[in-house]
Amino acid sequence: MIVKRMNRGSVMKSKTKIVVLHLKELIYTGIFAVLGILFIILLIIMFLPDKKEASRTGATPDVTYVPGIYTTSLLLNDNVLDIQVTVDEYRINDVSIVNLDEAVATMFPLIEPAFETLSMQICEQQSTDNITYSNDNKYTSMVLLNAIKASLEKAMIPASNNAAALD
Repeated sequence: MIVKRMNRGSVMKSKTKIVVLHLKELIYTGIFAVLGILFIILLIIMFLPDKKEASRTGATPDVTYVPGIYTTSLLLNDNVLDIQVTVDEYRINDVSIVNLDEAVATMFPLIEPAFETLSMQICEQQSTDNITYSNDNKYTSMVLLNAIKASLEKAMIPASNNAAALD
C-alpha cells in the first residue's frame, strides 16, 4: 500500500485496478456496433423521399426548372399581352395572362376561354405535350400554346446542367 501525505494531513490511498477484456467480447461488441450502424443507415435510406416518389406525386424529375416567374409577350393589334408561367424546381405551378386590355378581350373574344382550357391542361399534365383544343379556337390556342412553350423554355435548365442538378 502506498501512502501519500497531503498538506492537511489527510491520507490518500491509491489502488491499482486491472481490467480484463476477453477477445470474444470485443469481437461481439464490434459486430453489434457495425450492425447497429448499418441498421440506422438502412432506415434512413428507406424513409427518405426519392425521385420515384416525387414522380408519383405529379412532379416530373426528368424536367427541372429554375424556380421563378417567366413571361413571354404577344403583340395583338399594337397591344401587348403577356403570358406568365410560374414554376418551381419540378412543377409548373401557374399559367396566367397579364396585361389583358379590354380592347384586346373585345377584339379577340376567344383568347380567355382558350387560355383557360390550355392552362388547366398544362397544370394537370405538367407538360405542353398532348394538349387538346377545339377546332373553333384552333389558331388562337396554337398562338397561346407557343407563347407558353416559349416561357417554359426560358425556365428550363439546359440539358448539360440538368444531370448535375439532379445529383
